[in-house]
This record gives sequence, structure tokens and C-alpha cells, in this order.
Amino acid sequence: MWNSTHFWGPVVNWGLPVAAIADTQKSPEMISGKMTLALAVYSSVFSRFAWMVTPRNYLLFIMHLTNCGAQLVQITRYVSFHGGMSNLGKMIEMEFNQKSPAKENEN
Repeated sequence: MWNSTHFWGPVVNWGLPVAAIADTQKSPEMISGKMTLALAVYSSVFSRFAWMVTPRNYLLFIMHLTNCGAQLVQITRYVSFHGGMSNLGKMIEMEFNQKSPAKENEN
């Protein structure tokens, strides 16, 4: 068990939900909506993978479920900070129209 990727992969991946849970104590203005959504989708997809792979990787499955839950908490904090569901369209527009620092330096 100790020399298997079925053990070390999930152990290393636990950094994702631990960081997301720790970030719940920080200001919601620091949350990246795109990255949080990407991590939630990633963990949703790979939790299914961990369940379907033979032999089942329970440690990886629990890690991805925990991360998915933590990311959903972060998404809820992000939406709430930016005015709730009534401003969802405006939030999406704002998030996807942001200029990156690299593009601003090109001008």
C-alpha cells in the first residue's frame, strides 16, 4: 500500500481541499470565480473516476468529495460577496472580461 499511487496520489492531492478550507477564513474578494469553478468541476469528474477505477480508490474518492464541497462553499461565498444570484450575469461578465496583467503591459 505505501509504495502505490493509490496511496501517494490522494495524499498529495489533499493539499487542494486543505487550502480551500483554509481559504474560507480569508476575504471573499480574493476568490477567483473561474478557478474555483474549475476546481469544483475537476473534483466532480475525478471523484467518479476514483469510484469507477478497479480497485476502487476510496482515499482519492473522499479527497475529491471533500474538495468539491470546499469549492462549492467558496463559490457560495463568491456569489454572495458579489451581490447574490440576482447579479450572476454581471459577475460572469466581469470575471470573463478582466484583463490580465500581461495583456495590459502589451499596450
